[in-house]
Amino acid sequence: MDKLLKAVKLTKNVYWVGAIDWGIRDFHGYNTVRGSTYNSFLITGEKNVLIDGVKKPFKDELLSRVSSVIDPKEVHIIVSNHAELDHSGSLPELIAELQPEKVYASAMGLKALKAHFHWDVDVLPLKSGNTITPCPGTTLSFIETKMLHWPDSMFTFHEESGVLFSQDAFGMHLATGERFIDEVPPEVILEESEKYFANILLPYAPRVANLLTSVGAMSLPISFIAPDHGPIWRKDLHVVLNWYKRWSEQRPVNKAIIVYDTMWNSTENMARTISESLIEEGILVKLLPLKGTHRTEIMREVLEVGLLLVGTPTLNNNLFPTLADALTYMKGLRPQHLIGGVFGSYGWSGEGAKQAQEYLEAFDVDVRETLRVKYRPSQEALEKCIAFGKEMAAQLKKHVAEFQ
Repeated sequence: MDKLLKAVKLTKNVYWVGAIDWGIRDFHGYNTVRGSTYNSFLITGEKNVLIDGVKKPFKDELLSRVSSVIDPKEVHIIVSNHAELDHSGSLPELIAELQPEKVYASAMGLKALKAHFHWDVDVLPLKSGNTITPCPGTTLSFIETKMLHWPDSMFTFHEESGVLFSQDAFGMHLATGERFIDEVPPEVILEESEKYFANILLPYAPRVANLLTSVGAMSLPISFIAPDHGPIWRKDLHVVLNWYKRWSEQRPVNKAIIVYDTMWNSTENMARTISESLIEEGILVKLLPLKGTHRTEIMREVLEVGLLLVGTPTLNNNLFPTLADALTYMKGLRPQHLIGGVFGSYGWSGEGAKQAQEYLEAFDVDVRETLRVKYRPSQEALEKCIAFGKEMAAQLKKHVAEFQ
């Protein structure tokens, strides 16, 4: 096994041995403009432990990094915290090549791995509160984190080093040569953390809140948070914990986003006029035209907002296709505590706005106002847009006050 790729030391006995995916730009619909990493970790001792695998094409990269520390065939134990294929895809080949003494996963992880790979590998199930001590100096305890974000998800805590291996929590899609959060510009860390929470963990926000409470009650002496994607937290851990607490609460704020598309600029004209009206009322506004905004960025903006406005023309008796895409994606991520409004221009029948309202109501957005304009908006129609914006601003301020 070559040793060209090096492991990165976290502590005396813990190493990052993962892989960097510089080229990935789509992660099942998530626009990963900065690439990603698949993090795997090696704990050395009399019995060497590998925490998580990597995506299948990156197996040799993992093994090269392991070989810079130990002979990979001296990996005695593998722990799979999460069965999604970007972490488990390499496991069948790793197990076949390394022949570990034991393989561990959560009880649900065991079922998921067998369903993925149709194998008869003897995987040992773990549950919250279980502890294993493979050798002196290596004590691992486990916390099931079901639906964060799969049923099998699990944390592993290495008691001697204080490293919390947090699988898909506290991570981000970010390919970088720097392995630690404090080595990367903070604005990049915040942006990618927001994007990750909004596009991966948002549907499970109440579970995130419960997890933070339960882990806090355990008073674990955590020194590192080592997620399965992105750089590792080794200082200022409270920063990401506070972010997750705030985002999991989804409290509405005096901010509006306007998601829209347009055919002949009529709906865009309405969007711009409404936005000016909102700004005059003291509301922070962001326009997100779908001709230049990916659904991933829309969700990042949704993460901390109070008012969602959707503008759509009508095309072939339907809302515009780009709106159908964005709202279908948003529905799956289930943002909470939003009020909404719908507007749009139409020519003949005007079903677009009505269908957009139905989309919003399907994920419990409280739609307060709808405004439709036939063909190009006249001066009178634009004045209605101004009134629409003022009314939505008043509704938003009242809505935010109710959450204080």
